[in-house]
Amino acid sequence: MNSTGDLAGERPERARPTPHSLTGVGVAVLDADGRVLLGLGHDGRWELPGGKVDPGEDFETAAARELAEETGLSVPATAVRVLAVVLDGLRGLTRVTAAAVAAGAEGTPEVTEPDKIVRWEWFARDAVPSALFGPSASVLDCVWPEAAPRGVAEAHHYPVRPAG
Repeated sequence: MNSTGDLAGERPERARPTPHSLTGVGVAVLDADGRVLLGLGHDGRWELPGGKVDPGEDFETAAARELAEETGLSVPATAVRVLAVVLDGLRGLTRVTAAAVAAGAEGTPEVTEPDKIVRWEWFARDAVPSALFGPSASVLDCVWPEAAPRGVAEAHHYPVRPAG
């Protein structure tokens, strides 16, 4: 036993710290016609496939994994390109989102998480609904920077420069 009465080498149970940030990825999947895939959430907002980056995972692998988990579509991580990193602090949580794009996904989109998504649909750039999940809107701003901004003004975009 140590001086606090605990067995040597053991620590007393402690509460987990409250997370202060979230690291995720949003992937704009483009079809052969340049349309983007969006899912209708139960709150009425449309969103890109994506989610949290697992420990030890890179953005490209997370994007390919989340795409498969949420839509049944498959794309190799090597076909995912990170365009920018988006930082926002909405609702007091720092959110870091990799804005990724992928083309040539194989399969037909299906609702694999009906508790989150009602349906998946393809949209042309000029037909994207205005009711968008904030991080998805910010990702689309990176995919189509020449279009009118859709994301929140408080988001900061850090473009990724290709190596070389």
